[in-house]
Amino acid sequence: MPKVLIADNLSPLAVEVFQQRGIEADVRTGLKPDELVAAAADYDGIAVRSASKVTAAVLEAGVTGKLRIVGRAGIGVDNIDVPAATRLGVVVMNTPGGNSVTTAEHAISLMLALARQIPEADRSTQAGKWEKSKFMGVELTGKTLGVIGCGNIGAIVADRAIGLRMKVVAYDPFLSPDRADDLGVEKVELDELLKRSDIVTLHVPLTDQTRGIIDAEALAKCKKGVRIINCARGGLVVEADLKAALDSGQVAGAALDVFEQEPAKENALFGTPNLVCTPHLGASTAEAQEKVAVQVAEQMADFLVSGAVSNAVNMPSLTAEDAKRLGPYMTLAEQLGSFAGQLTHSGLKGVRIEYEGQVASLNTRPLTQIALVGLLRPMLDSVNMVNAQELARQRDIDVAETKHERDCDYQTLLRVTVITERQERSVAGTLFGGTKPRLVSVKDIDLEAQLGPHMLYITNNDKPGAIADLSRTLAEAGINVATFNLGRAERGGEAIALIELDEPLPAAVLERVRALPQIKQAEPLSF
Repeated sequence: MPKVLIADNLSPLAVEVFQQRGIEADVRTGLKPDELVAAAADYDGIAVRSASKVTAAVLEAGVTGKLRIVGRAGIGVDNIDVPAATRLGVVVMNTPGGNSVTTAEHAISLMLALARQIPEADRSTQAGKWEKSKFMGVELTGKTLGVIGCGNIGAIVADRAIGLRMKVVAYDPFLSPDRADDLGVEKVELDELLKRSDIVTLHVPLTDQTRGIIDAEALAKCKKGVRIINCARGGLVVEADLKAALDSGQVAGAALDVFEQEPAKENALFGTPNLVCTPHLGASTAEAQEKVAVQVAEQMADFLVSGAVSNAVNMPSLTAEDAKRLGPYMTLAEQLGSFAGQLTHSGLKGVRIEYEGQVASLNTRPLTQIALVGLLRPMLDSVNMVNAQELARQRDIDVAETKHERDCDYQTLLRVTVITERQERSVAGTLFGGTKPRLVSVKDIDLEAQLGPHMLYITNNDKPGAIADLSRTLAEAGINVATFNLGRAERGGEAIALIELDEPLPAAVLERVRALPQIKQAEPLSF
């Protein structure tokens, strides 16, 4: 039975989901960093929110045992060392949609509170003052809202702002013109957004590209009296620069739900006039917490039970339906990659994976990943679908994927071509009956073969007696042949044979085979 550690406070419904799927769930919140490291190896998965830090040390300890997946109940994964997880082959999942509405509503709430100075007016009124003239607000109707990041949350914020009769401009390199039209927003570059916006709201992850995106230089490009809202991630706004802009009046007000250092019990911004702060409440509604807890539990359970991958941040998604439909293709892709990898003995420079016919219309990203696993496994025992692409990148192995929907000799065809320091070699395969993997070509030589556990790959001169000598050598050694498949480029040229054996070929017999006069290459393969 798989085991999952719930390391942060999640809705009790998460435990119910795990148990219903036959997964044991231990709730152990508040673990200290060294305690989490010590516990990691005992679990197949770890579920967290934002409190627990899944560091490289936790992951390294985990993979010495059973750890295969880390699930984040929420969208941000900055408390998880994703590069380390990828290197170690651990899937990292988040729940990008679960907090979207709640976080968007919080951003809108902060915008309204900021525009009408509600927190300060509340404190003043409850202190027995009646300072109507002091709290002069601004209307949002007709104002321009600049949305930096128009993904799930940003799109909802834009929709709510349009409902308030605001104009919305958006900066997002991944936002297509058609999507912008559907949302009713105007897509602009960042400098244009800063120049035109009365209010700027941030809805992007914290990355090397977005860190400090609102700094002194950006604030100087804004209208005087702009208002800044951040419900996304601390670090997007340079807090020292924001304070200076608030003090100077360049920024009329700011509302922050996230901070560079959290928990933010002390901050240089605190006490600044026209500042509204909340303690990272964007996802803090009963509905959202229940939703993300159930969602992360379902996703983790799907992976542990059926291998389905949803909302992974470090590998292609693979739904349960995809896993079932792609199963035979994945077997074929791994076999082709393994075939090529076992025959590669010089420096690997690149790999090209081609899809033709029916397979070209499917989700091929998992197929590419599993083909890479097969290719690299003879060299790297620790490779899996999570880290295959990263391990290839680290070794300067160029990976190319090509789809051809053109007609081919088979209804579906996969071809793996490896480029080494010495040569280029391809191997291709198809599915017979839609489910049975078959090899159909090696080095552009037609050859039909089913791959079994113990195979012998031969290249030889196409001369009389070559096959007879090979058969005699195997027979004299007591090696039984299950299948024998032949192909050649042309008469008298290079020929290949792929032989399935009932048992592994002993090293001494292999040397005798290699010594035969017409044999150019003999390689034992296993699948």
